[in-house]
Amino acid sequence: MNDLTTTKQNSAATPVAFNFFDPEQFATIQRVSKMFAHSELVPEIYRVNVPQGADEKTIAAAEMKAMSNCIIALELSSRIGASPLMVMQNLVPIYGRPSWSAKFLIATVNTCGRFEPLQFRFTEKGNLGMVDYVDYVYNPQTRRKDAVNKQFDGKKMMDIECVAYTTAKGGTSVLESSPVSIRLAIQEGWFTKSGSKWQTMPRQMLMYRAASWWSSAYAPEISMGMRTVEEEQDIIDITETAVDVTAQVEAEKAEKANKTEIKMNVDGGDNAGTSPESQEPANEAQQGQENNEAGQQPTPTPESASQAPNVRQPGF
Repeated sequence: MNDLTTTKQNSAATPVAFNFFDPEQFATIQRVSKMFAHSELVPEIYRVNVPQGADEKTIAAAEMKAMSNCIIALELSSRIGASPLMVMQNLVPIYGRPSWSAKFLIATVNTCGRFEPLQFRFTEKGNLGMVDYVDYVYNPQTRRKDAVNKQFDGKKMMDIECVAYTTAKGGTSVLESSPVSIRLAIQEGWFTKSGSKWQTMPRQMLMYRAASWWSSAYAPEISMGMRTVEEEQDIIDITETAVDVTAQVEAEKAEKANKTEIKMNVDGGDNAGTSPESQEPANEAQQGQENNEAGQQPTPTPESASQAPNVRQPGF
């Protein structure tokens, strides 16, 4: 009885990934994902959102999209051994990349059973002073962000350093993360970024970043190689920005191209683009109009003289 219980506990604690090429497992995960997709407790990206009055094609596409997101969340939850609902609540797409919330990452490390709970050590390093950093400013001429050297005035600010640390279960050696400080956040552009939480809650952001670096160093299988939400929001990718701007410019060109339709009148009308032969009558009419303005009578041509009723024909 004890051996059977131990075997069940060990098998339950071992993460098992889904085999998408097994028809039975794939059918099961589809049914489970459909159940989650029609629940109101999951975030919006995992839920079937259908506008009112949508046709069957739109409804089927919305259901397929929600189920696909749920299948990915279920696969990740099976790999790390976490609850599917917890994964859906804490897996957030940032700039098109799936990212963990820092709180979920810390909770996963604390409950995985391999380490003692994470702890954080703060150290005050003195006033910051003037800190040199690089800012990225959009240049409309090059259509990308250029690096600009700037200085941050931190004479009245305290530089705080944070280190995440813990020990393995049954071990004595301390496992520490790389130190994260306010100075580093300024130099990397996290602190000065628009809408950054580093300015309003620096200690909390220090703990989040230190925990993320700790898990990347000692337990990367927990995060599955994905960054946290805070890391993705702080990253500045010049190449990606340039690609996005270029794509936007090309889209505007395609949208505004051929807005004015140019018609070619082959019958000798008023439009531009007529042949030289069709332009001769227009030139003669223009010349006649100029003669009238100068007080001169236009010289009638033989064809026009024969057609005019009030013009007396010569007797020879």
